[in-house]
Amino acid sequence: MSSPGRQVGNRRLPPLPASKKPAALSPRGGPGKFSGGQMLPHSVPGRVESSVARHHGTYSSERLRPSDMIITGQTPPTNNGLSRVGKPLSSGHVFPDSSETFMSDHFMQEQIRNFLELNPAFLEDYVLHHVNEDQVEKWLNCLRIQKTNRLPVRSPKQIQRVPSINARSPTQITPETNGSRNKSKYWEKAKFQDRRKLISDLTQELHQQDNPNKLLWQLTECIAWRINSDHQQLYLVTANGLELFQYHEDSSNDDLPEKTWKIGKGGTVAGHVAHTLHTIVTTDIKADAHPDGIGELTRSGISSVLSLPVFDVVEDLSGSNPQNCKGNLLGVLEFYRYVEHPGFTSFEETIANSFLVWGGVALHFAEIYISMTRQRKLNDFLLAVTRSIFTDIVSMDGVIMKIMNFAQKLVSADRASLFLVDSKTKELYARIFDIGNGLGNQMMDEQDQKEIRFPMAKGVAGHVASTGEILSIPDAYQDQRFNRDVDLQTGYKTKTILCMPIYNRGSIIGVVQMVNKKMGCFTKIDEEAFEMFAVYCGLALHHAKLYQKIRRSEQKNRVALEVLSYHNQCTDEEFTYLRKMALPEPIPDIARFDFSPWGLDESAKPLYVLCMFKDLFNIKEFDYDELCRFILTVRKNYRKVPYHNWTHAFSVAHSVYTIIKTCKEMVFTPLECLALFVACLCHDLDHRGKNNSFMINSASPLAAVYSTSTMEHHHFNMTITILQHEGHNIFKHLTSDEYKQVLGDIRNSILATDLALFFGNKDKLKKITTKGDFNWSNPEHRLCIRALTMTACDLAANTKPWHMQQQTVKVIFDEFYQQGDEEKAHGRNPIPMMDRAKAHELPANQVSFIVGICLPCYDLLQQYIPNARPMLEGARTNLQNWSAIVAKQKAEEKDEIAEQENEQKKKEDKEEDKEKEKPESVATNKTDVTELPKEILSLDSDED
Repeated sequence: MSSPGRQVGNRRLPPLPASKKPAALSPRGGPGKFSGGQMLPHSVPGRVESSVARHHGTYSSERLRPSDMIITGQTPPTNNGLSRVGKPLSSGHVFPDSSETFMSDHFMQEQIRNFLELNPAFLEDYVLHHVNEDQVEKWLNCLRIQKTNRLPVRSPKQIQRVPSINARSPTQITPETNGSRNKSKYWEKAKFQDRRKLISDLTQELHQQDNPNKLLWQLTECIAWRINSDHQQLYLVTANGLELFQYHEDSSNDDLPEKTWKIGKGGTVAGHVAHTLHTIVTTDIKADAHPDGIGELTRSGISSVLSLPVFDVVEDLSGSNPQNCKGNLLGVLEFYRYVEHPGFTSFEETIANSFLVWGGVALHFAEIYISMTRQRKLNDFLLAVTRSIFTDIVSMDGVIMKIMNFAQKLVSADRASLFLVDSKTKELYARIFDIGNGLGNQMMDEQDQKEIRFPMAKGVAGHVASTGEILSIPDAYQDQRFNRDVDLQTGYKTKTILCMPIYNRGSIIGVVQMVNKKMGCFTKIDEEAFEMFAVYCGLALHHAKLYQKIRRSEQKNRVALEVLSYHNQCTDEEFTYLRKMALPEPIPDIARFDFSPWGLDESAKPLYVLCMFKDLFNIKEFDYDELCRFILTVRKNYRKVPYHNWTHAFSVAHSVYTIIKTCKEMVFTPLECLALFVACLCHDLDHRGKNNSFMINSASPLAAVYSTSTMEHHHFNMTITILQHEGHNIFKHLTSDEYKQVLGDIRNSILATDLALFFGNKDKLKKITTKGDFNWSNPEHRLCIRALTMTACDLAANTKPWHMQQQTVKVIFDEFYQQGDEEKAHGRNPIPMMDRAKAHELPANQVSFIVGICLPCYDLLQQYIPNARPMLEGARTNLQNWSAIVAKQKAEEKDEIAEQENEQKKKEDKEEDKEKEKPESVATNKTDVTELPKEILSLDSDED
């Protein structure tokens, strides 16, 4: 329904007031007729029409049904379903096609309007029962739009009042004019629904704002519209809480107030309300309590004022504690009416207070929503900072640039500067000190970067770095700590400054300075957000410094590695000497387990290695020059320690050469043979003469790098390092897959020389053997055999002939005793095997070692590689010899103990004989007093 005029086209209305009275209705309910004899268009047979009062605002208590209502002498509008050309209706009635029977639409609307003005009760009844809520809401929205579009009234002449629901008018339905309590309740319900809708709309609008002051202004406009005030103002409390300033809709939070009014008595109405915290409704604007009236609007023709205080978050909404119902004062709302209109009523004050209460609650939750939104944006911002800074730490300057760019965006500053603290010189320094005008993402060239330094006691940044105080300066030129020289040199004017320290581990490491906020001054919110951002800045700068130190250390390590690589590589003279030596024919009896590597000259061992290499592999596939360099460099990287030296490596390589060479069947593949031989040659590279336990207990850097199998991992790493030297890669002829396989087998083989891993490997292989599940095609089984072979070759010195065994054990224990002496020097107790004071236990230690490790190893190995049986027999022979020595030591110890016992017994017998002789000698030495000389006796008597 668009208008009441259109609605009546489909409904019968009571007769309009006319000079002639309508004819009486037929008692039978026939068609009613007017005195003029015209038939009613919509008369219903058999129904008696109700009488309608024609005086103002009243009609019979009997409610008329729409079907009973007719309009006399009127033709319905063209949109009521009847044809203007006289076409028949569905009821069968036909209207004449004469223009005399039709009236103009304009006259029709005027008649209806007059009728509604004279019958307001009918309009109320019709709207309440026949118009839906949506249509009423549309009408109310139209009224709101008209009210909103009305310009603010500044003088009485410009006042255009919107009809108020509370103002007395002929169209207002009140209990006095209506006389019907039920119908007034309908209007009260409509008022309540109107307020509820306004509050709902206001709440939705509040959640869309991010400015608390604008939210209060929207609440002020809403209340002003509802109570139909002519003008309204919002006063807010200043930061010091002692003054009020007027809010303007086009102002921001950062704008400084142009004029303020004191809070207290004897000033303005708003100041008095802010002081007493009570609402004022008065027509005496310049009362004694507030002689200044309403400030600038005192002479503008305002006659009535409604002033209300506004509070922030309500702590106790339940009302259980009335003292906590009011929070801190936010401001004062003032509403005005001019002299042409009546003053504010208590009812309007109640409406304003109710809107203020619910609006305050909505404002509270809106502020919570704004705070959560602001925090979410800050979290997203910090996450972006973390991702950007910590995922791309290239240099300190790059991190500084990112920090300054992010800081500039965070607080909407025009320029940003970051100074680092030099704790040694007590200075601030920076190479990138001013980012602005969109140049933040551009890095300066290294040549253009000039470091700026100044004392910490100078300027705003120096003050913050010295005291750790956060400075927010609204006017830089009014602060004595500000240095104006920079502005004079650059022509840039500094207005506002926000300067904050950056901490790391409790110490100030830098200062960030933001200059000139783009909109107003830096706020408390900016300080809180930037304080959180400064934490991430400290972490980023700390990690950037660490990264810079690491990069510098890496460069130093590369230089040191180059120097060490140069000195750890074979010399050109050594290479030339070995290269010119002709390879001899296969040396007879070299593939024997009793071959003595200790009888060879040091210069001959590299040549023997080449011979074994040539005998095992097709040497034509290898680069002979690189093979020579590799062998000589491996020899050079063995330290001169008593046992784990180049000679031991040669012995182990010879042992695996003998195993491979004497196998009647191909046990290992060519690549496995190559990996085993090279692994044996390199398995103790850079050995320091100390075992893994010593490295861990002494907190060696190697132990920090490799937590398990410390020395074995280091040996393999040294092997890879030598292979990476130029001219040393003996595997370059292999394919990629073969290269990976060989390096993997070398690694596993070298790690297998750790005796701590031997026992697990032995038990695993023994379990497979017991079950009979061993399969040469199983890679895991082959790995166990290779690991067992490496252990057997590493311990091959215990399988050598007896004279070699004795010599080798002596050298081994010399190395052990050196480690024991060093452990004692550091206050640790060495194990008995490494204690020089227990050197007599050496044979017993050897017996335990051969029985516990060597024999199980060789016994298991000869089951899969039968040609390795001589190693088992050699170990057994040496065990017999060591056992004989131990038996001899025990016999000698037994004889020595018996001899000591005999000597002890003889000594005890002698002591017993002396004890027996001692009483007789004492008795013979006693002297009788009577036998003393008379002179002595006389002297004694005289003294008495």
